[in-house]
Amino acid sequence: MRSFTYERATDVPSAVAAVSGNGAKYISGGTNLLDLMKLGIETPSHLVDISRLPLRDIEELPDGTLHIGSQAVNSVVAGDPRVRARWPMVSEALVAGASGQLRNKASTGGNLLQRTRCAFFYDTAAGCNKRDPGSGCSAIGGFNRIHAILGASDSCIATHPSDMAVAMTALDAEVELVDAEQTVRRVALSDFYRLPGDTPHIENELRPGEMITAVVLPPPPPGRQKYRKVRDRASYEFALVSVAALVSTTDEGMISEVRVAFGGVAHKPWRSVEAEAALIGRPAAMATYRAAAEEAMRDAVGQGHNDFKIDLARRTLCRTLAQVAGAS
Repeated sequence: MRSFTYERATDVPSAVAAVSGNGAKYISGGTNLLDLMKLGIETPSHLVDISRLPLRDIEELPDGTLHIGSQAVNSVVAGDPRVRARWPMVSEALVAGASGQLRNKASTGGNLLQRTRCAFFYDTAAGCNKRDPGSGCSAIGGFNRIHAILGASDSCIATHPSDMAVAMTALDAEVELVDAEQTVRRVALSDFYRLPGDTPHIENELRPGEMITAVVLPPPPPGRQKYRKVRDRASYEFALVSVAALVSTTDEGMISEVRVAFGGVAHKPWRSVEAEAALIGRPAAMATYRAAAEEAMRDAVGQGHNDFKIDLARRTLCRTLAQVAGAS
């Protein structure tokens, strides 16, 4: 462990000012950052504790949106009656993540910013362009069973680990950000994360010193929602493949509204506009779901050990759609 200094922020402006300097990082629940510090992957010279900032409220606004403070812990968000009633896939995604103990500590903002669980990223003896730009990607040609099948590059095939981010991406959530000048901006979560390209170490659109202060969920469209996670064991495990789906159907059984996002398949939560286009206006039937699954995985590329994820993603999508929309 390298030495570092620590301070507890008393308000948002002072926290952002403290992190705007070189080598400083925010810490809240610490459920990911502390592990990375122990391994020498993250080496901040200064930690700014933001866990006591007044950013824990979950507030429903007059226009029907839900404003979730970035310090609201995952267990509180998952159990909020409004989330369970109107945005149930968010609650399901949170409950599917980590363990009860971690959910009681992990913050909403920290959940969105957790880093990949690629074994080569955690192994400082391995080449990893995300951890050490220019060192190569040991997962390419290595044991890559959990790695990306969509949106990858020759520089990185890591996947994003957050369950919550997948559900929120499907629901068109936005992240609220504040900088050192106290300028507030909102970024759609679908645009917040970057694909790896040649710079996999740049993972999102955060500017230096910026802090996530909230996540904003717009009113959900009508329809049933489901988050389904497929993993190697029933708890405390990251997704091989997950699907967040929302489907609304007409009285005639035609799909009138649909949202689809995948987790565990890409460097970011993967909104599948291809699947959505193949579903909208078509009958809620298994043949439709299979056609949509083919479209969703049309550009998928396996890396050897993870080839099975392509078919697994298809099957998971079909099963999830059948559950929320019915099948014939």
